Amino acid sequence: MSGSLKVFERYIAREIYLSTALVLFAFLALFSFFDLVQELADLGKGTYQFHHAVGYVLLTLPGRAYELFPVAVLIGTLYALTLLARHSEITVLRASGLSTRRMLLALAKIGAVFIVLTFLIGEFVAPPAERMAQQLRLRAMSSVVGQEFRSGLWVKDERAFVNVREVLPDTTLRGILIYEFDSGYQLRSISEADSGQYAPPDHWLLGGVIQTIFEGDRTRVAEVGELKWQSALTPEILTVLLVAPTRMSLVNLYLYIRHLAENHQKTHRYEIAMWKKLAYPVAALVMMALALPFSYLHDRAGNVSLKVFLGVMLGVGFHLLNGLFSSLGVINSWPPFFAALTPSALFLLAAGVMTWRVERR
Repeated sequence: MSGSLKVFERYIAREIYLSTALVLFAFLALFSFFDLVQELADLGKGTYQFHHAVGYVLLTLPGRAYELFPVAVLIGTLYALTLLARHSEITVLRASGLSTRRMLLALAKIGAVFIVLTFLIGEFVAPPAERMAQQLRLRAMSSVVGQEFRSGLWVKDERAFVNVREVLPDTTLRGILIYEFDSGYQLRSISEADSGQYAPPDHWLLGGVIQTIFEGDRTRVAEVGELKWQSALTPEILTVLLVAPTRMSLVNLYLYIRHLAENHQKTHRYEIAMWKKLAYPVAALVMMALALPFSYLHDRAGNVSLKVFLGVMLGVGFHLLNGLFSSLGVINSWPPFFAALTPSALFLLAAGVMTWRVERR
């Protein structure tokens, strides 16, 4: 029996991998088309042309693949197991002593590959590709990295507040205002610079600097020209503005959270994103467990289409629930691990209940 089970595991692994790859390819093709149509509205802005739009969409594909992986695994597994059930292969194996526990263990072994792939894509492929995509788009549009307000980007750096009018794709700064305060939070100086270039390891070289220095009841204005600005703000921190929190790497998330915490700013949104990054690869196993009960519903008519449609609905529900809990977690200040793990926990609970009910029949 053990030999036949190993053959079965290899067979089902091949079927699941192939089905999941086809589903993921179909999803990526569909979303790429929609993304490209959306980008067509921006053609003609600056030097942004059709080939820029195509390049942008292609570079965002790894991020799309990362987001869609659990859904593709659910539909691929559901399709593969349903076909096996249709041909009575699972029924025969269960009659030969294949337990649900052994079946779940086989799916866990198969799903381990999905966990590794999801983690590698989310950590090492999607973030740099997303950054390159945004840089390509911004350069072609002659645009800036990000603007939180009409006055530009605001960043707190220890006892200074920094306003940057423009952050170029190469992280060059334009139009810089630095408001420095002393330990008593009295305004000490205002430095205005035309541009800023990062000079490793820990300072910026500002050009065209004019300083207004407050000395008691009087002020003094000085044209400095060039100024070395010591700051904890780095290009790595600025580049996170190019990438959505869900597509940032764990390292960048951790560094940015620490930077925000050191400057007494809110970190909740990024903490939830970090917990989601840790939990998201395991969602593939949850989706496979959710697909298992459907394979036990033997139907010679083989209503595969209905089950695949149900899988699509469940996958979309998981994707929407993930986003909903992240947003509610930020709004209501829920514990980050609760906001990130609850959707997967709910679907795992649903998989357990469905499997239990099918087993009782």
